[in-house]
Order: sequence, then C-alpha cells, then structure tokens
Amino acid sequence: MMDKVNTTWHSISDPGILKVLGNFIRQTRLQQNKTQQQVAADAGINRSTIVQIENGGGGTMLSFIQIVRALGQLQLFQAFDINPQISPLQLAKIEQKKRQRASKNEALSTKKPKSDW
Repeated sequence: MMDKVNTTWHSISDPGILKVLGNFIRQTRLQQNKTQQQVAADAGINRSTIVQIENGGGGTMLSFIQIVRALGQLQLFQAFDINPQISPLQLAKIEQKKRQRASKNEALSTKKPKSDW
C-alpha cells in the first residue's frame, strides 16, 4: 500500500505523482510476488522500463497502461469513464416519446369476405 493514505493530489508536484505511481506499481508487483522481468514479459516491454517507472522516472503512457494491464489493475481507469448526464426534464421528455401501443398493421390483418346477407 502507499505510505500516505490521504494523499492531497493538488499539493504534489508532477515528479512527486510519478513517484507515487511508481510506488504503486512496485507494491502491486511485490504483492503479486512477480519479478520485474515477469511483469516486463507480460507487458511486452523491457525490464529497464519497469525499473524506470518504479523509480518515479518518466516512461510513456502506453508503457504505464501495459504494466497496469499486466498486473491486472485496469479497474484503476474507471475514474476516467464519462457517463452522460441527463437532466430530469430530458429524461421525462424521452419517456413521453416512448411508444405506448402498437399500431394496427393492415397488411397483417385478415380480411373477411363480404357476407351475402
């Protein structure tokens, strides 16, 4: 786990955030009892990239995603999902437009022959 439970993200510098992310990668890898080489092989990257990221160095976003995927931690990215917000008025309008009944289809109805009466 991370050293600080209540991290104030706004007060951390960019290099500081890289160190927090690197520490997360290292701790997750160790909890899973995986070597840097194993994670690198699973992620399809060089071990030196793992070392660099774990030490708070740069690296690319793609490499970070590959490492997170190799560690089975993709749920971290759920915070980035964008869910469209619908106001109650918009929702009510949508509900009003929904069909309430099926229309009569003349082609499917059987025509009765005229009676001689």
